[in-house]
Amino acid sequence: MSAQQRRAVIEEAATEVFAAHGYQRASMEEIARRSGVSVPVVYDHFSSKRQLHRRLLERHFAELRQLWRERLPETGDAGTSDRLSTQEVASAFDAWFHYIETHPYAWRMLFRDTTGDAAVREDHQEVIDTSRNALLPFFARLVGIPLFDEPDEQTRVEAEMAWEVCRSVLQGLALWWHDRPEVPRAVVVSAAVDAVWTGFERSSAARRSSRNSP
Repeated sequence: MSAQQRRAVIEEAATEVFAAHGYQRASMEEIARRSGVSVPVVYDHFSSKRQLHRRLLERHFAELRQLWRERLPETGDAGTSDRLSTQEVASAFDAWFHYIETHPYAWRMLFRDTTGDAAVREDHQEVIDTSRNALLPFFARLVGIPLFDEPDEQTRVEAEMAWEVCRSVLQGLALWWHDRPEVPRAVVVSAAVDAVWTGFERSSAARRSSRNSP
């Protein structure tokens, strides 16, 4: 096994341990055992439990960001409106819930873990903020506004609110779905689209009407 392959095995095992036990009760010893390596080998790849934990947060949030990028371009195609279509939103939400479905430990680590360690909470919030800022152009399109390199304050606030609404709906449904795995993913996706898209379509229509008013 190459060093890169061993590191990947350690990361997968660590994700499971952090998801199962939370940060505080997770141990490097258990991570090593599940990885099939010794504790010193884990430390060869990661200098501390905190560094390993942050690496996993960054990795999984990056994978989720990639899903949005692949399905929600920052701007519309040439000659089209800058607004997203219902099909684009549904496709993006389906991809997000598919990730949740196929990475059960990752999403539990991202969205369910709580810790009394102030430094780790700060790491978590920093990673979340970085992801949010990277995704603002995509979520700005949900409310039909272009987010340029230097947006004005109102535009940025509207984009941040769009992100917060989506985050709350998607994570809330993911937590609900975790306890009801028999519910088909398509049903959960449909509920997410209805909850998010209806309101955003209404606000976009109001914004367009305001812009077109004499």
